[in-house]
Amino acid sequence: MSNPLPNPTKLWDAVVNRDPTGTGEFVYAVKTTKIYCRPTCSSRRPLRKNVEFFATTAEAREHGYRACKRCRPDDAAGSRSTNPINAVVHELARQIEANPERPFSLTQLAQRAGYSPFHLQRNFKAIIGSTPKEYQTAARLRTLKQELRKDAPVSDAIYQAGFGSGSRVYEKADGQLGMTPSEYRSGGKGLTISYASGRTPLGLLMIGATDRGICFLQFGDNDRALQAELRRQFPAAAVQPMPATYEEQFESWMAALNRHLRGIEPRLDLPLDVRGTAFQLIVWRYLQKLPYGEVRSYSEVAEAIGKPSAARAVARACASNSVALLIPCHRVVRGTGELGGYRWGVQRKRVLLDTERAASKRQSN
Repeated sequence: MSNPLPNPTKLWDAVVNRDPTGTGEFVYAVKTTKIYCRPTCSSRRPLRKNVEFFATTAEAREHGYRACKRCRPDDAAGSRSTNPINAVVHELARQIEANPERPFSLTQLAQRAGYSPFHLQRNFKAIIGSTPKEYQTAARLRTLKQELRKDAPVSDAIYQAGFGSGSRVYEKADGQLGMTPSEYRSGGKGLTISYASGRTPLGLLMIGATDRGICFLQFGDNDRALQAELRRQFPAAAVQPMPATYEEQFESWMAALNRHLRGIEPRLDLPLDVRGTAFQLIVWRYLQKLPYGEVRSYSEVAEAIGKPSAARAVARACASNSVALLIPCHRVVRGTGELGGYRWGVQRKRVLLDTERAASKRQSN
């Protein structure tokens, strides 16, 4: 039987805020990746609906999850009191969290803790899941986001968060903020997105499009849930049903998508209007070039884009894709050959790949 845990809302808040006080007291697991992490893990936060909590790492493993290689939650098993440096590290983490704008250096932190810089760095990463510098950057980005949500001027928010210049923020934005500060604050402000849905062999499909192209193409169980997801991704955009004047265009898109899903039309050539980080865009462009009916592993994609150590980041880029089929993230699988996760369900991924392989085989005969 699982050990009792606090309210899931409190646990999720600890994960969102990377609260070090939760380290060793619970782990969170991500259903789409089948990985469990410490609440302080520096990886990008998953969607809440894909997360469940466990009191121990053993319980997470019993439910089929494996340990995160970044934060190594198994190394944190047991009480913090069993190792004196645990309390020191958590106190330093609280100080960094409370004063993200202060220029803490590893040497200063080590002197304050009474350990060598090397010893502190190694233990900080083992206990918290990131180095002190990485932890401070994450704390500054959280402060920046909070200030931007308050409608503070971008320059003021950057200063308040402790970044020395706007260029430093944009360096970090690529991998962690997800967009530039102005884009983050706007939430799609100024965009008009029209949407419509239709039936396909793989279920209900909704298309959202701007005047430049498709920005949202996702499977779902019902229109209400899909509309909610569209509005969540573009909270400040003007979202409206597809105007009658564009019905013919929508029907042509749906016809092409249905032919594609039946294996009749391998190549999709529909207009796209996607937004992402520089890294995400590189991954997505590569995926668009993958031959119909072929697959690649996450590590093979990372190698192909010149980032051989970024397999996990490739997986996150695939999970962040908002336009199914047009960016064929279903063609990326685990190195073992297993399908891995898929934002719209592993069964859909299996059907897509089986259909493509069968169609490719027919074309080659």
